[in-house]
Amino acid sequence: MHRVPPPPSASILQTIGNTPVVPLRKVVSADSADVLVKLEYFNPTGSYKDRMALAMIEEAEKRGDLRPGMRVVEFTGGSTGSSLALICSVKGYPFTAVSSDAFSREKLATIRAMGADLVELPSDGGKISKELFHRMEHEAEKLAASPDVYYTRQLYNADSILGYQTIGEELAQQVSGPIDAFCAAVGTAGMLMGVSRALRKAGQATRIIALEPEGSPFLSQGITGSHRVEGIGLGYAPPLLDSASYDEARAVDEAQAREMARRLAREEGIFAGTSSGLNVAGALELARELGPGHTVVTVAVDFGLKYLTGDLYSAEASRS
Repeated sequence: MHRVPPPPSASILQTIGNTPVVPLRKVVSADSADVLVKLEYFNPTGSYKDRMALAMIEEAEKRGDLRPGMRVVEFTGGSTGSSLALICSVKGYPFTAVSSDAFSREKLATIRAMGADLVELPSDGGKISKELFHRMEHEAEKLAASPDVYYTRQLYNADSILGYQTIGEELAQQVSGPIDAFCAAVGTAGMLMGVSRALRKAGQATRIIALEPEGSPFLSQGITGSHRVEGIGLGYAPPLLDSASYDEARAVDEAQAREMARRLAREEGIFAGTSSGLNVAGALELARELGPGHTVVTVAVDFGLKYLTGDLYSAEASRS
C-alpha cells in the first residue's frame, strides 16, 4: 500500500513524536489478549526521551528559566543525555551530562558526538544501583551551582510529564477500542504518569501497571538492589511517581527481559533494548491473564543499536 510521505519539517525537533504502533504476532500465545507496542525508537535519537528533553527545555524557555548563553546540566543513564544533547545542539545551548561506565558505550559516545561535555563516573563492576544514581546526582548538583546553568533535574521536573503525555494522546487516537492495560518500566516515572493522565483524560478505563527489574523490586516489594537494565529501577520511589496514577507494580526477571529483547529482534523485527524487553515480558504476562478480546499496550523505548557493544546481543547471548 502506497503511503503519502509527510511534508518537510521546519526542524529536526518537529520530527519528535507521532511514532507507530504495531501488534505482536509471534511471541504472543493464542489464548492471550492482543499486545500492541509503540515504537519510540522512531524518534530522532532512537529514544522516547526525546519527548521529555524537548518539553523540559521548551517549558523552561517559556518561563524564562533558560536563556541564551546558559549551560544545561543533567545526570543521565545515557538516553536522556543523548536527547538533551540533540535539543541543545539545535537550540545553541552548551550541555554537560553526568553519567557512568555502567551505561552503554553507544549512548555515551552519542552524547559526545552531538557536541556535549561528558563527566563519566566509575561504577561498581558495571552494576546500576541506588548509590551510583546518588553519586551522579551529587556531581550534577555541583555543576549546577553556577548562576549561568539550568539544571533540568529530570527526576523532579514535572515538565517531563507534559512531554510523555503525548504518547498517551497518540495511543488514544491510534488504538481502536478500549486499551485494557498499559504497562511500562519506571525510571523517572514521567512516561507512566504522562500516559496515565492522557488515557484517563481520553475516557479510557485503562489498568496502569508499573514494571521494575526483579533485582531491585522497590515499588512492588520495598527491596533495593542492583541490576543491569539501563534507565529504570532507581532503587527508590522517584519523586514524580504518584501512587494514585497507577494500579499495580510488578517485578520482571532480568534474564527474561533480555531473552525477550532478543526474541523481539529475531521473531518480530522489533530491535530494542533490555528495558523494552522487560516491558514486553510484562505485557505478555498481563495478556495471558486478560485473555482474548482484550488489548494490552506497552512501549519499545529505544533502539537496539545502542546495545551492540554490550552482552545483550553478543554472539554467545544470541545462541542461548
